[in-house]
Amino acid sequence: MNRDIGSIQRDLANTIDEKTVGQEDCATFIENLSLFRRESITEPCSCTTEASVLFVVQGTKQLLVAEQHFVYDTQHFLLNSLELPARSQVLEASSDTPCLGLMLKLDTQLMADIIAQNGMPPPYEHTISGSSAIGTVTPSLLEPFTRLLALLDEPRAIKTLSPLLVREIHFRLLSSDLAGRLWQIASTASQTHRISRAIGWLRMHYSKPFHIEELASYVQMSSTTLYHHFREHTAMSPLQYQKWLRLNEAQRLMLNDNLDASSAAYQVGYESPSHFSREYARLFGQSPKRHIEELRKGNTT
Repeated sequence: MNRDIGSIQRDLANTIDEKTVGQEDCATFIENLSLFRRESITEPCSCTTEASVLFVVQGTKQLLVAEQHFVYDTQHFLLNSLELPARSQVLEASSDTPCLGLMLKLDTQLMADIIAQNGMPPPYEHTISGSSAIGTVTPSLLEPFTRLLALLDEPRAIKTLSPLLVREIHFRLLSSDLAGRLWQIASTASQTHRISRAIGWLRMHYSKPFHIEELASYVQMSSTTLYHHFREHTAMSPLQYQKWLRLNEAQRLMLNDNLDASSAAYQVGYESPSHFSREYARLFGQSPKRHIEELRKGNTT
């Protein structure tokens, strides 16, 4: 018998509530699946998106990417296609009724295999921009998640059964109202795939100077086309994205490895510590020293 969305979400909420007590973000023994819990409304917090789908089964959240905002709740799920800087905000949550949900990282090779195996025709959408989108939650999308989460209580079955359920979830996503975006993510010929490759290259070479022509050649696009589509998908230029990578890595080095600002600046590719400090303050709102002190203070309270 087919169940309604509310019944499925209550089951999922009960499971996630049980598994996340005392935690905000909870990895699981199922590969690429994590759970989250928030017990209060928050201001926008910095985060990094990746190719994934996120479902809220209780409460409301939103993702802010550049000037766009994407609200997802019990009626809408969030799809991210690229690894990008963003801000996440909880809009509806309390200690009695926490915001509960899950994230599943997407497997592009699996999607491509499902498309080929089922002879799925290309969707009608031809021009899809942006890295995130909101889809409609349906019972057929949620149901396999209940069976996937049930495996957390049957760990010996995870290795055998979870791949089958993850495959079903990808199939259901390819039949959802975001099929066009998912097709684009899975297609090796798509602009999204090429921008994803460009991002991967920048992550490998963030500390070194680069020319747009070099990156364009790597992804087999013209410099103008790469620049246009990179901005369209990420709301940043390749150079701005490299700067974001450098500043975040410098923050990690100062916070975790105890490097001073100048040493961190040189290590991530800056030639001038003063230039680094200005750009760091522009991104994080504080000087490197003061920001790291605040972060350490927050970690110990």
